[in-house]
Amino acid sequence: MAINLGELSPEQLNELIVKAEQQKKKIHRERINDVRRKLTAQAKAEGYTIEELFGTAGRSGRKTGTKVPPKYRNPADPSQTWSGRGKRPNWFKDALAKGKKESDLAI
Repeated sequence: MAINLGELSPEQLNELIVKAEQQKKKIHRERINDVRRKLTAQAKAEGYTIEELFGTAGRSGRKTGTKVPPKYRNPADPSQTWSGRGKRPNWFKDALAKGKKESDLAI
């Protein structure tokens, strides 16, 4: 399939480029799916699942529900802690307003 690029207009060249990129992505997805099928079949033949072998973090790309240890503790009520992530709790803001420093509240 020889295409004489010199005979194509700029619009035709852009259309050809778009179609070529789409085809390239399609081939890439098909190859990935083929490898997935082969790996799944191999794992099943050995008595495993893909999740057992590789975990589920690879699919989502993000760990969810991971607890972060507390970084700050309320001196007035030691049961109240904060990891330092997200919105500051009221007790933390109140302590800072009363002149405490973040280092004073650190665990």
